Amino acid sequence: RPQHLSGLEIIRDLCEGKLEGGEIGSTEITFTPGKIKGGTHIADTKTAGSVCLLMQVAMPCVLFAASPSELHLKGGTNAEMAPQIDYTVMVFKPIVEKFNFTFNCDIKKRGYYPQGGGEVVVQMSPVKELSPINLTERGTVTKIYGRAFVAGALPIKLAKDMSAAAVRCIRKEIRDLYINIQPVREPDDQAFGTGSGIIVIAETSTGCLLAGSSLGKRGKNSDKVGIEAAEILLRNLKHGGTVDDSLQDQLIIFMALAKGVSRVKSGPITLHTQTAIHFAEQLTKAKFTVTKLEEEDPSKDTYIIECQGMGMINTNL
Repeated sequence: RPQHLSGLEIIRDLCEGKLEGGEIGSTEITFTPGKIKGGTHIADTKTAGSVCLLMQVAMPCVLFAASPSELHLKGGTNAEMAPQIDYTVMVFKPIVEKFNFTFNCDIKKRGYYPQGGGEVVVQMSPVKELSPINLTERGTVTKIYGRAFVAGALPIKLAKDMSAAAVRCIRKEIRDLYINIQPVREPDDQAFGTGSGIIVIAETSTGCLLAGSSLGKRGKNSDKVGIEAAEILLRNLKHGGTVDDSLQDQLIIFMALAKGVSRVKSGPITLHTQTAIHFAEQLTKAKFTVTKLEEEDPSKDTYIIECQGMGMINTNL
């Protein structure tokens, strides 16, 4: 699909590689990488294809480039079947930076299904190597916050309805915490098209971030959107892991590349994570073990994902 092709093209450009079979609908590609140079690159799905997926593809490569990179990623910022840009900035970024690197993500314009039209600029410097992470202590939930947004032709009332419904839903389970979900209308010059959605984040005493999010679409009641996000968050809080089911698979490639042993406590292992582990082991010398935690509360479905990382070294630095 367009976003997969854009992802392959940006990697090809980053490392002056060769790509054969790079067209929409292709079932086989041959990719021959060169040296990862870095620099400024543009990737445009020309659809609502997710800019967050493009970022996921590029990030492990630019970490091991010869020089800093600036990526202009165009497409959908808040799209179905992919992390929303708000999730990437508010949850993924602070946790993935525990691997000992930083990046800057500037949301220039938000874009929604079906046209896309969004743009984010990601700036990142290469590292010598990645440090392993240890996320095994959940702690207690200390605050819950988020944002409910509307853009384009939609009234702010929808954002307020989503927010209120999410708060009511969480209140049934968690009574004593202040919940701050801001309803916002995206400025017209910072959003292309019409869209709405919500993200709700729980932060814990040990610095874990878990989230639930949902997108509005035509004919979908805004209360339902808010409740959906709240229920996803509550489900992620129930399993006792330190990461939610959206972050779980996104950490795998970094655990594989890091030097040393990484440990992450999670809820049920998703198919995405199983797939990511399979390919990380095929392509690197990393070794993963997934162990179900029996000794804890038997009603909880909790696992430890452990990885002996390959210790990738950036020879350019």
